[in-house]
Amino acid sequence: MGLLDKVAATHRGRAQPARKSWSEPDFWDLDRLRYPFLGSSSMNGEREQIEHDFQGYVRGIYKANGPVAALMTVRMAIFSEARFQFRRMANGRPGDLFGTAALAPLEKPWPGGTTGDLLARAIQDADLAGNGFTARVGDRLRRLRPDWVTIVSGSKLEPDLYGNALDAEVIGYYYAPPGRKEWLLLPSQVAHFAPIPDPEANWRGMSWLTPVIREVSSDLAATQHKRNFFRNGATPQLVVSLDASVTPDMLKRFIATMNEAHQGVENAYKTLYLGGGADVTVAGRDLAQLDFKATQGAGETRLAAAAGVPAAIVGFSEGLAGSSLNAGNYGQARRRLADGTMRPLWRNVSGAFAPLIDVPANAELWYDDRDIAFLREDKKDSAEIQQVKATTIRTLVDAGYIPKSVVAAVEAEDMTLLEHSGLYSVQLQPPTSATPSPQPAAPANPADPAKEQ
Repeated sequence: MGLLDKVAATHRGRAQPARKSWSEPDFWDLDRLRYPFLGSSSMNGEREQIEHDFQGYVRGIYKANGPVAALMTVRMAIFSEARFQFRRMANGRPGDLFGTAALAPLEKPWPGGTTGDLLARAIQDADLAGNGFTARVGDRLRRLRPDWVTIVSGSKLEPDLYGNALDAEVIGYYYAPPGRKEWLLLPSQVAHFAPIPDPEANWRGMSWLTPVIREVSSDLAATQHKRNFFRNGATPQLVVSLDASVTPDMLKRFIATMNEAHQGVENAYKTLYLGGGADVTVAGRDLAQLDFKATQGAGETRLAAAAGVPAAIVGFSEGLAGSSLNAGNYGQARRRLADGTMRPLWRNVSGAFAPLIDVPANAELWYDDRDIAFLREDKKDSAEIQQVKATTIRTLVDAGYIPKSVVAAVEAEDMTLLEHSGLYSVQLQPPTSATPSPQPAAPANPADPAKEQ
């Protein structure tokens, strides 16, 4: 049943009857579907919209907060280095990677674009909005701004519940750019990348920034505090008391004169001179007394934890202290980022983009991280790994296993791929039917007179 038929069946009895003559082009014109989709007041229950304001996240956080921008840049730089490949599946186990012409839309998503550009857009939208949407238009891909996309679900059994029904499923994506034509896209036309599921929704994702919004606000406030500290003369706040005989006009002139002479970075550390009757009291603390570095550093570390990026990798102050940069500790931080953050993201995005291309039988869309410099082990570790593999291969071949199957089993870490030749030890060469070599002649008998002659 096509999407249009599902929608008509869902709304049958509450809207106009289904029109069997309607076609299903790559992009459906929403005007032709307006009556079943937008003509019912129950649409609020079947649509999942991005919860937070995307523009607010972009301008108020990403473009305004240094730690968040640094974390997102690290995630994007590593994430976008991967490439797409197909991975063979045999008996439920993964095999070798290979590529075909079907990967072309992912390798050149748009004119001048690369796989890295596609992945950079996907992770950027997922970080900010929790959701990244990419549509296929012919042989090209198009990034859809996430706050203009609505996830539309449908149900046959409970048409009034939609997303909460037992048989609910995504039946389309409603793309509505402001002031432009609206589109309804099929699930097979849209890659929906949502690495962190929203617990309050069935299909919508959640930004990693959402749980740490207060930390971001605190960091912005701390940065503003530091800015105001220098703007106001890089000195503690002062309370100036004047004699009771000072009139309001005299007070205003005094304030203006004092601010002009001592407020601002250019007037920092000047000596303060006051006339008779004026008393100065320090009412605040300087940055050292506030332990400003520790306060702001702790907030940065919490942001790094939410992003899944160790503080030592992104270069936050707390990550650069003590033994964090020792070779072993930095290596562990790198593995944490690769194994705990990047590889789950690559796995998720591979599944998201699979509907947009033709995946061969007995294979799945997967990622290839072999050429990513950040993930390479150092030469010593790499040499040790290769030595262990070589020893294993030699042992298995000597035991009679077919060399090709041995290599496949070792690379896939699946011993069920081994095939035995039926020969063992020195019998690795099959026996032949050649005639036995002649026996050497017996030595001459010295007592034989004929031999002596």
